[in-house]
Amino acid sequence: MKIDELTFKLFLVWYFVGIILLTFDLIPPALEWANVVFLILSGLIGGIYFIKSFGINLGLSLSLIIVFFSIFAEHIGVEYGLLFGDYYYTSDFGPKLIGVPIAIGFAWLMVIAGSHAISSVITKKQQFIPYTIIASLLAVLIDLVIDPVAYEVKNYWVWNAESFYYNIPMSNFIGWFIVAFILHSVIYLLSLKAKRTITIWHSRIVTVYFLVLAMFLLLSLFNGLWLAVFITGLFSLITIFTYIRNRHHLFD
Repeated sequence: MKIDELTFKLFLVWYFVGIILLTFDLIPPALEWANVVFLILSGLIGGIYFIKSFGINLGLSLSLIIVFFSIFAEHIGVEYGLLFGDYYYTSDFGPKLIGVPIAIGFAWLMVIAGSHAISSVITKKQQFIPYTIIASLLAVLIDLVIDPVAYEVKNYWVWNAESFYYNIPMSNFIGWFIVAFILHSVIYLLSLKAKRTITIWHSRIVTVYFLVLAMFLLLSLFNGLWLAVFITGLFSLITIFTYIRNRHHLFD
């Protein structure tokens, strides 16, 4: 079995086992490292998607840019309280680079790859502004449900702020939009003249994006985070409907 196929199948197994353990809070402290594996696997699928779509050179370059730029942005957030607000990590997410878990860079890779794939279909990737804005909003969409669960339920990180949205500062979502906008701008400009190949990995990264979103929606539901469930659920349904309606453009 090829390594890329093995990665995807391992992610699915990890996901469905993990969603049971997380939902019923069955993960013992000795298995906290499983979160790191999950984040890395999801990011690897994002990297494979870029490589399969744009070739090894551009695909790998885009993946590395996303991982390292997002880690740098998170470093600014953790160290100086800029972009995302004042926060710090409480859980061990594995090896760190400039004070930020490398696994977080892989999580960003999954989010950017997934939002890129979805936005490319919705906007047909014909114009810069519609593509980058929708892709960046899709990145914020998934964070709207990840952050409340990670903070309120799992205590993976702590915010030193107060707000109506689970005491997560609005600067966090603005920061997510800015970072995502920069990364999607880079993707758009670097791939403008590149030959894009549509493979099964397009559907796979879109599936991963929505599976992760669904997992955090479920955790929000089980833990009574109703505002996160309502906002994220509503816009997720709109996104899915719009994506399905426009998906035939992939084969035009």
